[in-house]
Amino acid sequence: MSAIRDWLAGLGLEEHAEAFEANAIGLDHLGDLDHALLKDIGVAAVGHRVDILKAAQEAPAPAPRQEAERRQITVMFCDLVGSTALAEALDPEDLRALMGAYQETAGAVIARYDGHVAQYLGDGIMVYFGWPSAHEDDAERAVRAALDIAPAVAEITAPRPLAVRSGIATGAVVV
Repeated sequence: MSAIRDWLAGLGLEEHAEAFEANAIGLDHLGDLDHALLKDIGVAAVGHRVDILKAAQEAPAPAPRQEAERRQITVMFCDLVGSTALAEALDPEDLRALMGAYQETAGAVIARYDGHVAQYLGDGIMVYFGWPSAHEDDAERAVRAALDIAPAVAEITAPRPLAVRSGIATGAVVV
């Protein structure tokens, strides 16, 4: 099924998919649609044209196509030591608050070194240095961030002292 067919099906107007496909109208053309064009390709019902145009205005713009580039990045992964024991000992709401404090604290340190939090994975944080913006000293920034995160997280009020372990790797990637 084509992307435009899926989009029209989501509007309940899949009967117009063949007309869109026959005229090579894809999702990247939604911003160019108007009543006359829709009528020209066979969307006769004014209500259907209005529905399509409204949905086209609300559709997210397609991401610009970028060429892939080879670059060196440093990836840091840090997680809380003993988080499973914490999860067993704490009330779920208290654990959620504690995880939020940990992520906020680590995130502030990461931001100081211009790292990019790529993903939160439970008690883990995956961070990129060198993407989306690159610096000549990205590997050093990652190490400094890891060294600053540990004492910052240790200051978080918790039932027991918190500790963080970090792993860092640098290598060439295609992004």
